[in-house]
Amino acid sequence: MLSAIYKSTRKVDTYLFVEKRDDFSKVPEALLNTFGKPVFVMLINIGNRESLAGADIKKVKQNLADQGYYLQIPPPRVNLLEKFRNENGANDLTK
Repeated sequence: MLSAIYKSTRKVDTYLFVEKRDDFSKVPEALLNTFGKPVFVMLINIGNRESLAGADIKKVKQNLADQGYYLQIPPPRVNLLEKFRNENGANDLTK
């Protein structure tokens, strides 16, 4: 199972996996508009891989089989200051 991987020109650390290189016919137009011009990164065989960096290989394979593409987005950024304040009660105004 080959997959072409493209990175977004508009969204940092966002990647689009498609079944065939330069074939975006199964990708919704709204997604492509948000994604920006796809920049080819690599062509990989995900059929014989057990894992991928930053993505669940089972979800990638399933989405490619079901809808013809997979969108990998980065996890939300954690605001470390806010997390620290919450853990230490600094945001609790009742104290």
